Amino acid sequence: MPSLNDIRSTFLKYFESQGHRVVPSSPLVPRNDPTLMFANSGMVQFKNLFTGVETRDYTRATTAQKCVRAGGKHNDLDNVGYTARHHTFFEMLGNFSFGDYFKTEAIPFAYELITRDFGISKDRLYATVYHTDDEAFEIWKKVGIPDSRIIRIATSDNFWQMGPTGPCGPCTEIFYDHGEHIWGGPPGSPEEDGDRFIEIWNIVFMQNEQFEDGSMRELDIQSIDTGMGLERIGALLQGKHDNYDTDLMRALIEASAHATSTDPDGPGKMHHRVIADHLRSTSFLIADGVMPSNDGRGYVLRRIMRRAMRHAHMLGAKDPVMWRLVPALVAKMGGAYPELGRAQPLIEETLKNEETRFKQTLDRGLKLLDEELGHLPEGAALPGETAFKLYDTYGFPLDLTQDALRERKREVDTDGFDAAMAEQKAKARAAWSGSGEAADATIWYDIAETKGTTDFLGYDTETAEGQILALVADGAEVASAETGAQVTLVLNQSPFYAESGGQVGDTGTISTENGSARVTDTRKVAGVFLHIAEVTEGKISRGEAARLEVDHARRSAIRANHSATHLLNEALRRALGDHVAQRGSLNAPDRLRFDFSHAKGLSATEIDQVEREVNDYIRQNAPVETRIMTPDDARGLGAQALFGEKYGDEVRVVSMGIDETSGKGGNGATYSIELCGGTHVGRTGEIGLFVCLGDSASSAGVRRIEALTGEAALDHLRERDRLVSGLASTLKTAPGELSDRVHALMDERRALANEVAQLRRELAMAGGGAATGGAEPRDVNGVPFLAQVLSGVSGKDLRPLIDELKKRLGSGAILLIADADGKAAVAAGVTDDLAGTLSAVDLVKAAVAELGGKGGGGRPDMAQGGAASAENADAAIKAAEAVIGG
Repeated sequence: MPSLNDIRSTFLKYFESQGHRVVPSSPLVPRNDPTLMFANSGMVQFKNLFTGVETRDYTRATTAQKCVRAGGKHNDLDNVGYTARHHTFFEMLGNFSFGDYFKTEAIPFAYELITRDFGISKDRLYATVYHTDDEAFEIWKKVGIPDSRIIRIATSDNFWQMGPTGPCGPCTEIFYDHGEHIWGGPPGSPEEDGDRFIEIWNIVFMQNEQFEDGSMRELDIQSIDTGMGLERIGALLQGKHDNYDTDLMRALIEASAHATSTDPDGPGKMHHRVIADHLRSTSFLIADGVMPSNDGRGYVLRRIMRRAMRHAHMLGAKDPVMWRLVPALVAKMGGAYPELGRAQPLIEETLKNEETRFKQTLDRGLKLLDEELGHLPEGAALPGETAFKLYDTYGFPLDLTQDALRERKREVDTDGFDAAMAEQKAKARAAWSGSGEAADATIWYDIAETKGTTDFLGYDTETAEGQILALVADGAEVASAETGAQVTLVLNQSPFYAESGGQVGDTGTISTENGSARVTDTRKVAGVFLHIAEVTEGKISRGEAARLEVDHARRSAIRANHSATHLLNEALRRALGDHVAQRGSLNAPDRLRFDFSHAKGLSATEIDQVEREVNDYIRQNAPVETRIMTPDDARGLGAQALFGEKYGDEVRVVSMGIDETSGKGGNGATYSIELCGGTHVGRTGEIGLFVCLGDSASSAGVRRIEALTGEAALDHLRERDRLVSGLASTLKTAPGELSDRVHALMDERRALANEVAQLRRELAMAGGGAATGGAEPRDVNGVPFLAQVLSGVSGKDLRPLIDELKKRLGSGAILLIADADGKAAVAAGVTDDLAGTLSAVDLVKAAVAELGGKGGGGRPDMAQGGAASAENADAAIKAAEAVIGG
């Protein structure tokens, strides 16, 4: 009996032998179709090839595609566990042609694989064709299916469309007849909903393009898109009529039974089926970057997780169960999907943390549900306000409550639930309006309320497609914007990071079929990402699908700076002490800035130590890992919280580096652990290089370090090297001897300056200073008074001249005015015998006032002042004489 792994391998190898490229499954989060919450078929990743927007180096492809149907238009969640063939996660096997082969090859490929490689009896096969597709009918006859088992279908069941417009074409489906012992009729009959005839494969002939006016034309290239569910064909080939009896699902069911110590086929059979199915969808979603949250894809993931966890609870599990089943899943599917094994620790931790938190509220929620049901008449619906309380207070989604009541044959008053939800939104809107935010910010709240928040894809991609939900210009919504318009775009999903936590917003381009815009910044209000942009070409309209592309080089530089900030934070704590805490940061493309609590400036030795340590961990090239957990759990691990951040029920915990203090490869202790919602490098080595530019004061008790990383750091070092080399060349010395040469020149300069100053003083003393009023003292009221204006003498030379002149006079007063560089310096001196009755300060103040200056100060025996000009030197000297004359 072939396993599902064998069947998958056989399918891919068959088409590979027929010239098809084996293409890996795309992620579950579509990057090229904004209308889908999750990839739900194999053709999703090839959509642009069918439309001709994109070309690749192959025209034939085959895949085993991961698919999830648990949200949006394609939601099978409510049926999972209750039917034989519904799943939230399934694998779609497919082969594709992009303008290469068509019907005459596609049908024989399918027939040969099914009857030869899979060994299915041709006598059990039926085919359906679109009622006007005579070509497909004749091909089926030619390969061996008789007329009686080729059924023409006139409905849309056999005509596939991507949407109201776009590529489309007739289908042919392959059915397997399980036999008369099972009720049901062939497709198109009144009994077609029975289980006797089961569809196992669908082939779409993409040959037309549909237009809005209803018209249709043939496509320039005719393509093939097929899909065969692995679980469904697996059940058939393993002789089962129930997908949950296949080897893969059975292994997961038995793992669930073992973990809960219950019978896999006993009264809890349905619970095990739900757990097995939901284990796959939750694990693959986490592996593809989706994390539990309260909105968007994360909310759908949380609903699936909690639904499975409730079923584990109903099996009597007292401790978290789901995370213990992950190894069984990896063992069965990790070979085909290696990302599952790589993400195993993250999957286990996320499931364990979520189930631990959920179990804390599950008992109270179920108790409330039981109490409410006890007050209701038999069979009455649960009031909507009670269902909303379960949702709002205990985190029970409506469908989880409906699932719990389904087993009791009860329903929920969904109208009452919707009314309670609307009332809460009205209160939230009123609270927002009164929160002090800018008045025009309410428009973003309205958009969030009516159209939903933005789903951020940027942790693992820089390109994606989104749907334009709103355009805002001049504070109001507009239907479209044309070239030159300044506009803010809101999309349902985006890879653009919105400014937060010190990381600046992304820039890039947004393109539609009819125009393009340049995004200059990205911000976030009320969960809505605001893409601030200028329309650069054509016209952009609300409702259009758009191609989103982040500036790669800029984002890479920002990531490097942000990750370096984390390493810097830890290096500072280790160098300066545990009192260091972040007080602000900036992570821009050209630099990083980090503010931290510390009372004094860093020494050169401390800066050198920090810089060396950061670079040590960059060269370590350790992986940068992200986990989701509660803030309390994160702090329990020692995670550092970022200043100014607000944290919800879950936080992203970013870890990097292996602590070298315990020895490389020692106990595996993590170097840096921080709560952070920003984007980061994959490995520390991607930072490249870290250069600290210096330390300065930011505010009282807060220091600031600015630094560069990567290419910017290299450019800085290159420029510094260029300057050093240039100086060395100018000074005619080697760069390594530049410091000694500069110190020698500085010593020489000081000696020359002292010599010049001495010569100036001597010249002044000799009367060569162009004296006004004479260089000899004169008697003023019995006091010898020497006044002189000196040119070419600096203000700092006046004090030693005053001292020398006082010695020469023996007794008297002196006033010197230096006229240098267009400014005046004034100094006055009084010998000690007169200092008790005459103050040098009064002399300076009087002289400075006449020169147009203010003030002056010093001691009674020596004072100085200054003014803008020495033009009124005569008046200044006379003012000083007046002070002496009394």
